[in-house]
Amino acid sequence: MKLLRYGPVGQEKPGILDQSGAIRDLSGVIADVDGSILGPDGLAKLAKLDLASLPLVSGNPRIGPCVGSVSKMICCGLNYSDHAAETGSPIPKEPILFAKAVSAICGPNDDVVIPRGSEKTDWEVELGIVIGTRASYVDEADALNYVAGYCVVNDVSERAYQIERGGQWTKGKSADTFGPIGPYVVTKDEITDVQNLEMFLDVCGTRRQTGNTGTMVFGVAHIVHYISQFMTLMPGDVIATGTPPGVGMGMKPPQFLKAGDSMRLGIAGLGEQNQKVVAWSR
Repeated sequence: MKLLRYGPVGQEKPGILDQSGAIRDLSGVIADVDGSILGPDGLAKLAKLDLASLPLVSGNPRIGPCVGSVSKMICCGLNYSDHAAETGSPIPKEPILFAKAVSAICGPNDDVVIPRGSEKTDWEVELGIVIGTRASYVDEADALNYVAGYCVVNDVSERAYQIERGGQWTKGKSADTFGPIGPYVVTKDEITDVQNLEMFLDVCGTRRQTGNTGTMVFGVAHIVHYISQFMTLMPGDVIATGTPPGVGMGMKPPQFLKAGDSMRLGIAGLGEQNQKVVAWSR
């Protein structure tokens, strides 16, 4: 299943894609696509629906973040060996974890706003894990049982704030609009091998990132297991699993986003995002 949320910001409704790729409204079945329905029982209920009987959503509505009411978004840094190399960093011996504020989360095609004073806003296509079942101290062998599905994440980053301003990475990762997720949550039964998914990101029509989840230093099962040793993962939580090479910071010379730029990114089977970059103004 491909579950999504559509409509104006703050007024998103739950939806599901039918076999033709059309959006069907789920408002009569569930209140939202969130942790309350992402567990095995909730997904089993949705899987039994006759999608043709659901109202067809007309027009071209805005697509919102694919999960609502996310309690936390945890990210893994330097989780692709070739990305670590382009940044001049050693390959981690354990997953590097940091938080992205949930206020950064936005829709997959919403504008990305360059923060006030930013000169080093960067792009990062990433595989997102969506948790379906409360996970605490889970074994790696059982970890995928706690996963509802997967989504595309753009882990937008301000490198000066992340690296040059002291402290942890969170301050460079958490500006408003720095967490586009979606367009949909693809349930894990539709993904044959999550560790063999092609991924890409273009800036202004030029390919910048090309990768495959098979080159992760730490795979999905290990990441879920590992994070659950330090905190309880709740249904609806999102984990961004790291990015392949090709980020602006790693280019020679470095290149960063500016107002008027565009980003297009995607992962095989999980859909695409398209964002316009705009300047901060308030």
